[in-house]
Amino acid sequence: MSTTYKIAVFPGDGIGKEIVPQAVRVMKEVGNKYNIGVDLEEALVGGSAIDEYGIPLPEKSLQLALNSEAVLLGAVGGPKWEGLDYSIRPERALLGLREKLGLFANLRPARLFSALVDASTLKREVIEGIDIVVIRELTGGIYFGKPRGIEKADGQERGINTEVYTTYEIERIARLAFNVARGRSKKLCSVDKANVLESSELWRRVVNTVHKDYQDIELSHMYVDNCSMQLIRNPKQFDVILTNNMFGDILSDEAAMLTGSIGMLPSASLGGEVGMYEPIHGSAPDIAGQNKANPIATILSVGMMFKYSFGMEIVFTDIDAAVNKVLNKGYRTADIYSAGNKLVGTKEMTDLILDELI
Repeated sequence: MSTTYKIAVFPGDGIGKEIVPQAVRVMKEVGNKYNIGVDLEEALVGGSAIDEYGIPLPEKSLQLALNSEAVLLGAVGGPKWEGLDYSIRPERALLGLREKLGLFANLRPARLFSALVDASTLKREVIEGIDIVVIRELTGGIYFGKPRGIEKADGQERGINTEVYTTYEIERIARLAFNVARGRSKKLCSVDKANVLESSELWRRVVNTVHKDYQDIELSHMYVDNCSMQLIRNPKQFDVILTNNMFGDILSDEAAMLTGSIGMLPSASLGGEVGMYEPIHGSAPDIAGQNKANPIATILSVGMMFKYSFGMEIVFTDIDAAVNKVLNKGYRTADIYSAGNKLVGTKEMTDLILDELI
């Protein structure tokens, strides 16, 4: 008897409309392989929703997400919508989904496939073998804190954003991070700016308190500016990095480039009943519609969906192995291409991965 999972599919904008259909092909293939039903329903979010409905997150798209068992998201945004008020820009759909679905934790693995060691701009001996997970708090901090906005004062405009965290918000993300570290090498680095920011002072204090329940985990603390340097200087010192919303946004993109391309990194947003899975890259409007985009991050996000939402780690392992085999054969999209490899497009890369999955 097969199981059927209801999955909301939001292609979004730019290259999202190219990479998500390719990831759906992979999803259907693993469904056939493991006798799993996938009930897919697509809807608009982001700029495409603004064009159609005037808002980035229509109520019917939100309800679809809430009534599904997982969400697959492409990417949102682009220059077309940058002149809009912040309250209705495409990115508000992303923030709204995270908030309404209760997705307080974002897991961003940065693992270097051995075949791509020369795709990174760093030396082989610095990056070979890196396997880092950045755990980013996702529904608090400066992206959600109030007051916020732009106001007039003394004949000038003043922009305001507020960094706010509560004990509860820090405790729950810290516990998740310690549990992830327990399943890996039992080493966690919490990143903050406690020497300057009171919110970070609280962050560090709460993480230390939670650590009392995880004495088997080696805990260290690092200021964010030092961490950004150390990720380039000696990335292999890190295993699990725990940090707040804004720092995690920046550091995970930096970690992505250690792997050769931001187009290689998937992510899982967890915490509520419905997980959301997406590549960490943006909508890349400059290459949209040209069959150039790297679909691997989105395809690996499908693997994370089966692992975390459906408890099927075998599917995650299968997809990961298929990607690895294709890379080992020398196939590359433009973002990871180097001389001597075989350049392929978005669809062709997916075809090759599907061939390895069958």
